[in-house]
Amino acid sequence: MPRVDVVDLNNEKVGEVDLSDEVFAAEINEALLYEAVRHHLASLRRGTAKTKTRREVSGSGKKLWRQKGTGRARMGSIRSPLWRHGGTVHGPVPRDYSYRLPRKMLLGALRSALSAKLRDGELKVVQSFALADHKTKTMRAALDKLEAGDKKVLLVDNDQNRNLQLGSRNLQGVKLVASREVTTYDLLGHQRVLLSEAAAKKLSEALR
Repeated sequence: MPRVDVVDLNNEKVGEVDLSDEVFAAEINEALLYEAVRHHLASLRRGTAKTKTRREVSGSGKKLWRQKGTGRARMGSIRSPLWRHGGTVHGPVPRDYSYRLPRKMLLGALRSALSAKLRDGELKVVQSFALADHKTKTMRAALDKLEAGDKKVLLVDNDQNRNLQLGSRNLQGVKLVASREVTTYDLLGHQRVLLSEAAAKKLSEALR
């Protein structure tokens, strides 16, 4: 069972917390991480690309010239795909790119991501994000003390911390999520992960 130091906002050790082996010391499955990230990105695709078919483009439907006797190729409509400004054949249409990934795979990917972050020293447990006020400057100072000021940072907390929400929302590269909304994509996409002690315990129990 990994035992992790708990620090305060001054980056001083104030205790330790025991985390679940199944969640924070799991075998890292890179194939599972890939599938989870691919699934997340697919769900973000808008799928709004669209081209017009021959029945949707503007233009008359009148036959341009008679069928025979002109010496020219027969042609029925100016909206034909063969003509400039005509319709498009087999073009993209609006679609949904998302697909279902089994829950066991999603949870397994979360365990792998958390274990990888802890193994690489990119995960830190903070006793509490109890900021003095909601100013961005205060949040930036706290991140600097936690040695995360120049990194992309993922903040994970359980509570609705108003000061934390307001203080972090204008910081570039900083994202705040609730413990129940953590994704593999977010964990892998940030260089530092700061968990509140309550969030660390919640993940340790929920993903077991």
